Amino acid sequence: MRIETMTRLLLLILLLPLGAQAAGGNEPSLDRAPIDIKDAASIQRGAQVFVNYCLNCHSAQYMRYNRLTDIGLTEKQIAENLMFATTKVGDTMTVAAPAKAAAQWFGAAPPDLSVIARSRGADWLYSYLRSYYRDDARSTGWNNTVFPNVGMPNVLWELQGQQVLKVSEHEGAHGKEQVRSLVLETPGTMSAPAYDRLVADLVNYLVFMGEPVRSQRMQMGYGVLLGLAVLFVLVYLLKKEYWKDIH
Repeated sequence: MRIETMTRLLLLILLLPLGAQAAGGNEPSLDRAPIDIKDAASIQRGAQVFVNYCLNCHSAQYMRYNRLTDIGLTEKQIAENLMFATTKVGDTMTVAAPAKAAAQWFGAAPPDLSVIARSRGADWLYSYLRSYYRDDARSTGWNNTVFPNVGMPNVLWELQGQQVLKVSEHEGAHGKEQVRSLVLETPGTMSAPAYDRLVADLVNYLVFMGEPVRSQRMQMGYGVLLGLAVLFVLVYLLKKEYWKDIH
C-alpha cells in the first residue's frame, strides 16, 4: 500500500508541469523585453517617459525622487526635469488625481506602479505596452491583446500610432484556426523601432523602480560568494592539517 501511495505521489509530481502548461495554453505569447538594469542612460530615459505619461494617473508611492541619484542624476537635474507634482526631492511619486475620480473615469482606480515589474514581469509589460489597438466597442476606444478589455486607454498612441486587430483563418493541424495580428493603420510620430526602444526604456525604469538596490545587492552577493570561496579553501587546508596525523 505504501509503494502504491508513493507511486501515485511521484506521478502527481511529474504531471504537475504538464497541467500548468495546459492551464496556460490560452495565455498570450510575450516578447522578450530587451532591458539592462546596468544601462543607467536607458533608465534615465525611462524615468522621463514615466513622469510624463504614467505619473499623471498612476502613483509610485514607494519610490522617492531622490532614489534617481542611484542612476547618475543629481538632485538639481531631478528637480528641474522630473518633478512636476512636488517641490521636495525626498517626496514619493504620488499623483494629484483623487482615487475616486480616477475610478469613475476608468472604471477602476489606476494601480500603483511601484512594484508592477515584480508583479507582472518585464516581458509582460513590454508586450502589453506595444499591443494596443483601436476598438470602438470599448468606452475608451482602445483594447489590448495581452490584457483584453483593459480599462486603461493607450496613452502613448501619438507616439506609436493606431493599430487595428486583423483576424484571419488558416488551416491548422486541428482544422481551421484563427490568427490574430496587429496592423499599424495610422503611423505615429515615432517609427516602430524607435517606439520599441522607448517602451524598453520605460520597462527598464519600472524594473529599476521595483528594486532600486538590485545592482548593489548583486554586487554584494558576488562579494559574499567570493568570500565564501576563500573561506572554503582556508577551512579545507585547516582540516587537512588537523587530520594529517590520523589519516
